Amino acid sequence: MESEQYAHQLAVLGAGVMGTSIAATAIGHGIPVCLVDLDDATLDRARTRVAQDLRHAQLLEALPAGRRPGTLTTTTSFDEAEDATAVIEAVTEVLEVKRKVLTRASDLVRPGTPLISNTSGFPIGELADGIPRAEDLVGTHFMNPSYLITMVEFIPGPHTSERTLTVAHRLLEALGRRPVAVGDSPGFVTSRLLHPMINTAVRLVAEGTATAHTADLLMQGCLGHPTGPLRTADLIGLDNLVDSLNTLYERTGDPSCLPSELLVAKVAAGELGRKSGRGFYLYDENGIELPQQAAQQFTSAGP
Repeated sequence: MESEQYAHQLAVLGAGVMGTSIAATAIGHGIPVCLVDLDDATLDRARTRVAQDLRHAQLLEALPAGRRPGTLTTTTSFDEAEDATAVIEAVTEVLEVKRKVLTRASDLVRPGTPLISNTSGFPIGELADGIPRAEDLVGTHFMNPSYLITMVEFIPGPHTSERTLTVAHRLLEALGRRPVAVGDSPGFVTSRLLHPMINTAVRLVAEGTATAHTADLLMQGCLGHPTGPLRTADLIGLDNLVDSLNTLYERTGDPSCLPSELLVAKVAAGELGRKSGRGFYLYDENGIELPQQAAQQFTSAGP
């Protein structure tokens, strides 16, 4: 089995929350990763986050026992990813940015190398417009943290080749993930269900019906949500959530996807969730939630 892991060489483009989480998942399953970003400071933080994610995954026994970890290479040069057997794009949810990165990757790697866009909102057919070798493009939607959540949405595009589907599917299985195929549409399944629900919870906080803690507590205790919608929002990143909601609203016209004023205000104030230390809860420098009394006092006051 170990020889199968080392047959893969993964390039991850984007060293943000999802890029580092995916990189940690791959490394923990014995797959070497080249993590690419434009900013050295971002890569410095990413190395720390990958190490933290790996420790967390090991503590929770979420990685294969006894498997030698893959190596992590970080770089600001796209050229170092040219030998990858698969590329996962995990940059910000901005259409033109994703297309630019995917086009650069398509020009760099060997023809037939899967280009896997980890997007929460853009249809794969829309991303494929203008990208060379659209047959190599396929979509995934990893959940955060990807090293703990084993199910992954898997989205064939209108031009995706059978070979790309097969190779990408094998990679996800080597990562210990369970790919579930869905149709190509804005937001696919999970974002179309989850993000409007989070947006509604934010509106309830804004109008004073509940604090963030109360809304999460009720969703956990009454409806079985594992963390609650607002704690989930902090984990996703409120800026990422606003981008995704805007994408859904523009493409579906669903009013439940129009980002709430409180959500937009928090992003404008730099309160982005766990990664910034403030969102609907408060976090220490390691991303650990602070005692509930302090978090509840903060969130109930509004933006």
